Amino acid sequence: MMNRQWYLEYDNGKKYGPISTSDAVEFVSQDRHGYAWRDGFADWKAISEVAELNSEAGVMAPPSRMTLGKLNQTDEIDYEIFGEDIQYVEIELDPQESVVSEAGAMMFKDSHIVMDTVFGDGSSSKENTGSLMDKLMGAGKRLITGESLFTTVFTHQGQGKAVVAFGAPYPGRIIPVDLKELGGTLICQKDCFLCAAKGVSIGIHFQKKILTGLFGGEGFIMQKLEGDGMAFIHAGGMLKEINLKEGEILHLDTGCLVAMEPHVQFDIEQAGGIKTGLFGGEGFFFAKLRGPGKIWIQSLPFSRLAGRMLAAAPQGGGSDKGEGSALGMLGDLAMGDRFN
Repeated sequence: MMNRQWYLEYDNGKKYGPISTSDAVEFVSQDRHGYAWRDGFADWKAISEVAELNSEAGVMAPPSRMTLGKLNQTDEIDYEIFGEDIQYVEIELDPQESVVSEAGAMMFKDSHIVMDTVFGDGSSSKENTGSLMDKLMGAGKRLITGESLFTTVFTHQGQGKAVVAFGAPYPGRIIPVDLKELGGTLICQKDCFLCAAKGVSIGIHFQKKILTGLFGGEGFIMQKLEGDGMAFIHAGGMLKEINLKEGEILHLDTGCLVAMEPHVQFDIEQAGGIKTGLFGGEGFFFAKLRGPGKIWIQSLPFSRLAGRMLAAAPQGGGSDKGEGSALGMLGDLAMGDRFN
């Protein structure tokens, strides 16, 4: 551990590195209000969350504020994601470990994994012994975000390892997110949650600005995932992760935002003049995101996919474009499509 090379940065512009662990510990003992990185970290971490530096400096790192002082409140799960265009995630559970998913997301499971439907998101406790008010609040949050009042909890009741798998609802990418590395919170679109370790809370995030709520693509309400465990969300089409720097601004289509860290500022900006708004195909507004923070973007929002399918369907006014077979009309008559 002592041979690791560390890098430290502070908001006042001070930077140190590469430095040894002992030097990093000495700097941290003088000022812990910065950020640290070393080989093996996916991203920069707040110094207060790096146990290696704080414990050696004689200071216990405080728990994340989002976990309300409860360390390791979620189950620690192992996983593997399979597939390219239409993916699924296999989650390996130890005895008495649990995972929570949206209703209907399961693909398969081992026989020793017991399935139970709970009211709300099942995050009040591992034993689901929260008060009635806690359960009502959890269910109410899910109802407001357009989800079902119920979630399904899968618990391994046998011995050894057991596997349960969850499939993506449409072509795209499954994104594994470690909430602990994000400070305990992730803001995401309403319908992208797939599953999570038992203990992750699925709440609501309100857009405070009226215009952002009206024209931001996701409305006034988005989902908020809180906890210190793994969560899995789904993006349509291809996925792009972007780390916005301090003050960096990015414009994107309002439906292409999948998720963002809570300190990213989300606003809207007019796309151009009336002619551009009417005939440009992108609408009147862009989503405007300002850093710092990480965002996840999808290339194919489900609303866009559903809109194209509906427009192409005969019931929606579409036609059989591109079907060059001379038997196309006879086949439609045989199947009854010409009469719908």
